[in-house]
Amino acid sequence: MEVGYSRLVTISTDNMLLTNEYRDGVGAHWTFLSDPGRKVQKDLDIAEYTDPEHDPMIPHVIVLEPGLVIFKIYNGYWFFGRPTIEELRQDLRAVLKKCRPDWDISTPELKAGWERVNMIAFIPMAKPTGRCFGSKSKRR
Repeated sequence: MEVGYSRLVTISTDNMLLTNEYRDGVGAHWTFLSDPGRKVQKDLDIAEYTDPEHDPMIPHVIVLEPGLVIFKIYNGYWFFGRPTIEELRQDLRAVLKKCRPDWDISTPELKAGWERVNMIAFIPMAKPTGRCFGSKSKRR
């Protein structure tokens, strides 16, 4: 799922078959990764210690900036620890504002550039999305 150049990824400790069954069952259209070896769980030290029999991960939502820099972490173990859609929207807005040169097109510099027909600062009219998200491709 991509909206506004952002992506959603789910990481499961189930095997690939169970992960895909869950994804299909909930009708998800974004990427699901399977980590039955619990490498992510161990690397991030997010094992749920209250259930040693099943050894699940404590659910987290991690908002990343370009370059995979952590912007914010939500611990979703309890319902109220999970981010709301509005919180995620605000987080993604703050992240995008940092890297979009055309965030505020009312600045005198951008207006002058537009009048000079200098489109390089205007996304998506030029290629700066790669600059924002670390892509080396020249997608338009």
